[in-house]
Amino acid sequence: MERVIDEIYRTQSRRVLATLIRLLGDFDRAEEALHDAFAAAARTWPADGIPGNPVAWLVSTGRFKAIDAIRRRARFDASQHHIEDSLYTPDTEEIGDMEPIEDDMLRLIFTCCHPAIPADAQTAMALREICGLTTEEIAHAFLIPAPTVAQRIVRAKGRIRAAKVPYEVPAREALPQRLDQVLHVIYLVFNEGYSASSGEDVVRADLTAEAIRLAQLLLKLLPHPDVCGLLALMLLQDSRRSARSREQGLLVLLADQDRSLWDHAKIAEGLSLLAEAMRPGEIGTYTLQAAIAAEHARAPTAKETDWRRIAFYYDLLLAAQPSPIVELNRAVAVAMAEGPAKGLDLVDAIFGRGELQAYHLAHSARADFLRRLGRSEEAIAAYEKALSLCRQEPEQAFLRKRISEFAATPERQ
Repeated sequence: MERVIDEIYRTQSRRVLATLIRLLGDFDRAEEALHDAFAAAARTWPADGIPGNPVAWLVSTGRFKAIDAIRRRARFDASQHHIEDSLYTPDTEEIGDMEPIEDDMLRLIFTCCHPAIPADAQTAMALREICGLTTEEIAHAFLIPAPTVAQRIVRAKGRIRAAKVPYEVPAREALPQRLDQVLHVIYLVFNEGYSASSGEDVVRADLTAEAIRLAQLLLKLLPHPDVCGLLALMLLQDSRRSARSREQGLLVLLADQDRSLWDHAKIAEGLSLLAEAMRPGEIGTYTLQAAIAAEHARAPTAKETDWRRIAFYYDLLLAAQPSPIVELNRAVAVAMAEGPAKGLDLVDAIFGRGELQAYHLAHSARADFLRRLGRSEEAIAAYEKALSLCRQEPEQAFLRKRISEFAATPERQ
């Protein structure tokens, strides 16, 4: 039972939290209610069994726990009475209609992305509240100190309270001005699911599915090429999920994946959306990334991948969105098209500027270039550096395997 509750917490707690924020009107109060609800589940479910609708049960229980807590405080603080009155409405008896709960995640994203909140705080808050990442995990992902992340989140919550930010999806006419940041948050949610920053799983399917669902809902609200492009990207990437790891949880590189395991229905839908996104003529950054993913999806085998075309798309992406991460990905494409020496020069140039020094995938890519060039000692050192920075267990296992393969070669014995 403990394992089941843990899994429900991992996959459903953010949905529960999103609805509790709507019902309770306060992030901190909702987080406290969330933990109280799961504590109650741990006490009662082993004896009573798992309810038919555990999300609704948790929402209802959390809400009542919050009301009880506010009543207790109200005995000592008269200012709390109005909060108790606002929460105790006739529909508190049962949360049976799941439709509002389904929409609460989108409301939560728009709340986190309100213009009253600085952009860096929006991102930190969204990853904390929507993905459930810890402060330390967010700090590691963005290569910044954990106290900085914590301060941003605290300030963001304070801004929401002070500005009385409504917990809602804004009116249709207000959607376009909020679109970029909302898409960015959905993109970050998907990326955390597609390649978990830490833990024992390569993929968090709950997050990738939620990001795709939110983008589909957003596309209905606001048909826009950038929404089409992001949804196409996520579907094309997620189509490879089943082939990305073996039963033992070991990571499988793209070149080694069994392409018969790819979800070809998702690929077809993604390619259709990509065509729609490219039709207007002005191609956004998500659409460019989707075009790169489409080249992989179209290739019957890894050897038939058009790496030159992928490098060309990265040139366009780098011009539109300069960043060392895009440079790193372009370096990999160039290395595949023109040889590892070219890729190594590009990565060393990034490191030479002092960028991506704490990013394990940059060291891993450099190690791979060195391996392909036959520079074993340097490759091992780069793999070991990548391993020291990596926090995801399947990636750690892959890096250890690479290092052990070098150690077992005859010239090193």
